[in-house]
Amino acid sequence: MAAVETTLGQARAAGRPSLVTYVTGGIRADWTDLLAAMIDAGADAVEIGLPFSDPMLDGPVIQQASEAALRRGATPAAIRSELGRLSPGGVPLIAMAYANHAYRHGLGRYCRELAEAGISGTIIPDLPAAEAGDYLAAARAAGLDATLMVTPATPENDIAAIAGRSRGFLYVMSVMATTGTTSRSADTKRWAVAARARRRSPQPVLIGFGIDTPDRAAAAVGHADGVIVASALMRRVLDGASCADIGRDVARLRAAVDQARG
Repeated sequence: MAAVETTLGQARAAGRPSLVTYVTGGIRADWTDLLAAMIDAGADAVEIGLPFSDPMLDGPVIQQASEAALRRGATPAAIRSELGRLSPGGVPLIAMAYANHAYRHGLGRYCRELAEAGISGTIIPDLPAAEAGDYLAAARAAGLDATLMVTPATPENDIAAIAGRSRGFLYVMSVMATTGTTSRSADTKRWAVAARARRRSPQPVLIGFGIDTPDRAAAAVGHADGVIVASALMRRVLDGASCADIGRDVARLRAAVDQARG
């Protein structure tokens, strides 16, 4: 059991909702300060997006964030190096990367280098769970929690199978759309997917995709063990928000999810 599973599992056992935030590695020169601000404001874990030229599951915001990082010359090696100088204070970091990164690098080497950089978890959103055996084995050998995803289209029996293989948590991709997709009409469906997954999962169940406001995050934790907030924070960063601004945004999310369970 790596740090992601330990941290989020302890939060669930205590009845406290988990808040996972996201930053695109290399989006700005001070991106590690953005990460630190999220941690200081109460994030339970932080996803580090490795920028990619063809982020097929991501909407316009994360696409723009990746483009900004790539223009600055961000690479997985540079991101790992910068993370190596960070002290996250026990808050687990999770690499979010497309399969191209891992397979081109070699699964074993990819996972080992993440672990050596202080990363505790890994997510590959475009890798089908049915094809993830070698990846899961490489992550396990490196001591990483490899998190799998389910969607509204995942059959009930498959949810149970995927949940049983996922480590750290089970990621509920709550809409069949790209990241950052929001609409109030979709919320009922989001919550239904999470509730189905929660009945089947031994791991904490967290909702991502479209959790963009404190109110929506608070509503989500009525149906799941926590939330993942990515595009809303990166939109603020792209618009020029300071590290202090992002810290305040995360603090508001933290307060909203805690009050929802209070």
